[in-house]
Amino acid sequence: MTSNPPPHNIYHLLTHSEWAAFQRSAIYEPPSVASEGFIHCSPAERVTEVARAFYSGRTDLVLLEIDPTRLDSRLVVEPAVDRPGMFPHIYGPLNLGAVVSAQDYPLDDTGNRSTATSG
Repeated sequence: MTSNPPPHNIYHLLTHSEWAAFQRSAIYEPPSVASEGFIHCSPAERVTEVARAFYSGRTDLVLLEIDPTRLDSRLVVEPAVDRPGMFPHIYGPLNLGAVVSAQDYPLDDTGNRSTATSG
């Protein structure tokens, strides 16, 4: 179910433990759904910016690639509150069937993707 869907896949960062739990349950509903009403996502060209702003130094991250046409929850592309530009937000839980790929996404202390592998 989408509302003004982006023309391309969208992306979301989560931890290895969150990804493992998501794979077991097939539904992902982070605390932001309760507190803000949606799951924060990014278009491909903004993933690095988001990683730098919120996850620098984290080596336990997974980057999900999500096909908006396969979402069970509503997707809205709208302005972010804390930065300029438009960002995709999933209003409700993310269903596992919408995830088309998942890859380790360790970051160095500056928030750039690290070539070192975690754990």
